[in-house]
Amino acid sequence: MAERVTFAGAFGDELSAALEAPSSGRPRGFAIFAHCFSCSKDVAAARRVSRALAARGFGVLRFDFTGLGNSGGDFSSSNFSSNVEDLVQAASFMKERGMTPELLVGHSLGGAATLIAAARLPEVRAVATIGAPAEAEHVAMNFGDKLEEISQQGSAEVSLAGRPFQIRKQFLDDLAQQKVTEAAASLKRPLLVMHAPLDETVGVDHATRIFVAAKHPKSFVSLDDADHLLSRPADAEYAAGVLSAWAGRFIGGDSADENATAKAAREDAADAAEGWAISRESGEGRLAQAVTVGGHTFTIDGGVGDGGNDLGPNPTRVVEAALAACASITARLYADRKGWPLERARVRVRPDPDVQQDAHVLKSLVKEARFEGDLSPEQRDRILEIADKCPVHRMLTGDVAIRSVLSDTGDSGGDGD
Repeated sequence: MAERVTFAGAFGDELSAALEAPSSGRPRGFAIFAHCFSCSKDVAAARRVSRALAARGFGVLRFDFTGLGNSGGDFSSSNFSSNVEDLVQAASFMKERGMTPELLVGHSLGGAATLIAAARLPEVRAVATIGAPAEAEHVAMNFGDKLEEISQQGSAEVSLAGRPFQIRKQFLDDLAQQKVTEAAASLKRPLLVMHAPLDETVGVDHATRIFVAAKHPKSFVSLDDADHLLSRPADAEYAAGVLSAWAGRFIGGDSADENATAKAAREDAADAAEGWAISRESGEGRLAQAVTVGGHTFTIDGGVGDGGNDLGPNPTRVVEAALAACASITARLYADRKGWPLERARVRVRPDPDVQQDAHVLKSLVKEARFEGDLSPEQRDRILEIADKCPVHRMLTGDVAIRSVLSDTGDSGGDGD
């Protein structure tokens, strides 16, 4: 679970942030993630990459730039320069908490901002960009036919991803003054450039220009058929796996433990790209597991009575939670499709107390649902009937075959045949 924190941004406004911490052990290092233009810290790419990095041992701060997401301030008064200042303020906030950031990661325009902000942050030891433009003013292409109105009238309302934003001329003027490739050339720190060849928002030629301008050590990684926003969980997981393995060469030393962590990151990234759910011993306690599925990472552990540290729910409880969540989601989808006034769905699941059974090999569960809203008894009954047909319910009550094989120790993607 991310810790919600705030700090003062470029104009003194309170900026909203989430601090992702490793589930166990001392962090390998700390990083800041800068989100894409007009996005927020909670956009899928920012959330998934940050959490995947945390699963690999990094502490990561992702935050909303001024006027975006849950941060205070007026977006129309912000600009690229204020984004850079927000990044500098984020680094100061982390240093004050004893978490000096050594890695900057920026997505899209956030990537351009990290290249420029790095010059003011000597403590940063490495920088990585994802789908970053080679010039900040590339973002102006999003304004389309509003550019002339902004120039002539001083401002205009622009629709970005279906949301209205007030863009002022000072924003365009500020973009034109930025020198992103020059910042890359003078970085004097390791740089990782990640970009998708088919990116339709920021062409891969921008990555080429950044990479050519930068001095060694530098690396380029193709994100294959990913889209600009890394909307598929596997793409974000892959980017994070590559990023953590790369950063491990420059942050936290080159010990055997770090090399093992980098190898594990590469294995997990490859497995996630193939659709596997992965559980790996986290190293904290005897039973704790770092579990990754669909770009999301969490902890599963045994209870104290079983020899664990109760750092997370045990596996059977996770199954119970999955059943409850699946029923609730199915109820919501069905009620919305029917246009029924379901205000809130709440489902709870536990082992059936009236049945004597092994707590680890359950044979009977009780699922209790509550559907709030101006619903008729018939509608509630029908929603429950449909919720009982959710995928997890059918898996648990159906005949699910599980084929267990051993994987080769040298090939995490093998099937052991």
